[in-house]
Amino acid sequence: MELGKAVNYKHIFSQAIDRLHSEGRYRVFIEILRNKGAFPNARCFHGHNGPKPIIVWCSNDYLTMGQHPKVIAAMEEALHDVGAGSGGTRNISGNTHYHTELEAELADLHGKESALTFTSGYVSNEATLSTLAKLLPGCVIFSDELNHASMIAGIRNSGAEKHVFRHNDLDHLRELLTSVPIDTPKLIAFESVYSMDGDIAPIAEICDLADEFNAITYCDEVHAVGMYGPRGGGITERDDVADRVTIIEGTLGKAFGVMGGYIAADQMIIDCIRSYAPGFIFSTSLAPVLVAGVLASVRHLKESSAERDAQQAAATMLKQMMRDSGLPVMDSVTHIVPLLVGDPTKAKKISDILLAEYGVYVQPINFPTVPRGKERLRFTPGPAHSEEMMRDLVSALVEIWDRLELELRKAA
Repeated sequence: MELGKAVNYKHIFSQAIDRLHSEGRYRVFIEILRNKGAFPNARCFHGHNGPKPIIVWCSNDYLTMGQHPKVIAAMEEALHDVGAGSGGTRNISGNTHYHTELEAELADLHGKESALTFTSGYVSNEATLSTLAKLLPGCVIFSDELNHASMIAGIRNSGAEKHVFRHNDLDHLRELLTSVPIDTPKLIAFESVYSMDGDIAPIAEICDLADEFNAITYCDEVHAVGMYGPRGGGITERDDVADRVTIIEGTLGKAFGVMGGYIAADQMIIDCIRSYAPGFIFSTSLAPVLVAGVLASVRHLKESSAERDAQQAAATMLKQMMRDSGLPVMDSVTHIVPLLVGDPTKAKKISDILLAEYGVYVQPINFPTVPRGKERLRFTPGPAHSEEMMRDLVSALVEIWDRLELELRKAA
C-alpha cells in the first residue's frame, strides 16, 4: 500500500473556523447570569473583569415565566421531595408522576387525547418527524421552506421523499400536493409563528388542503404556545383550529420558561412515537425538578392572560418607537421585533457596541438562521421591559446607526 501525506486534521478544522470569521458568521456566546425576580436585568461576564449589569433583549423566555414565583416554588419543592435527576429513560425508572401529570395538562391544553414530552423542542421535532414518515409506507413530506432546522433534520433523517413549498404559499403547496397520488401517505409540516420574521401560517387553509388531498398535518407551535389563545394553546387555539391539526408540537423552554419539548396528538400516534422513536426511547427523561416547574407554568398560563397581554403591549410599543425613529424594523404581526441590518459584520458590530457601551444584550442573527443579506437583530420585549428601557434602547440604536453610517428611514 502506497503511503501518502498524513492528513492535517488541525488545519482542516482551523480553515472551517476561519471561514466563519471571514464571513462575519462566527458565533460568540455571551456569558451572563439572570437576576432572579428582576429580569430582564442580568449580569454579564463577557470581556471584562467581574459582572457588569445589563438588560437582556433577546431571551426566548418571552413571558418571564422562568422567574415566576409559582414556577420557582414548584421546582424547589420537587427538588427537596425527589432530588435532582430522573434516574433514567422513561422506560427505565425515569417515568415520574410529574411527567404523566404534565403530559395530561399538555394534552388538555391542545384538546388532544395524549401528549409526550422530550428533552428539547429540537429533539421532539427530529424524533417525531423522522419516525412518523418511517411508519407510513411511501410517505411524502411537504415542508415550508422556512421550517426550523430541527424539522428539516427530522424530515431528512426519515428518508422520505420531500417537497419544499414556498413560505406560506398555498398555491404552491396545492401544486405540489396535486403531483402526488391521492392514495400516497402525505404529511404537511409547518410552523404557526415563524420566529425570525414574526409572521403566521395560514393554518386553516393548510388544513383545508390536507383534507382535500388526504394528508396529515404537523404544526410546530414552539414560538406560540403560552403566547396566544385564551389558555396559551398557541395560534391553533387562538384561531380555533387545533382539532384540525393532526400533531401539535411545542416547547417548554420559551414562553413556559423552563426546558423541554413535546407533541400532542391522538393516543395511537403518541403510542407509536413513544414506542418507535429512538430520540425518545434512548434519552434520559427530563429531570423532575424541571417538569415540576413547567407544570406550574402551564397551569398558571391556562388561567392568566396578564403576562400575554403585557408582552403584546410591550412588543407593540417597541415596534412603534423604532418606526418613529426611522429604524428599519421589519413587519411583524407577532411578539417578535426584528430589526434589519443586512450585513453580518455590521450586525455583530452593533451587537458588540450595545453590550460594551450601553449594557444592552441582543445577539445578531446571521446565516444560516436567516438568508444572506437579511441579517438582523431580533428583539423580544417582555412584560418586564419598561417604557424607559425601550426609550434608552431606541436612543442607543439611533446613535449607533449614525456612527456606523447606516441608513435610517425617513418619517412618513
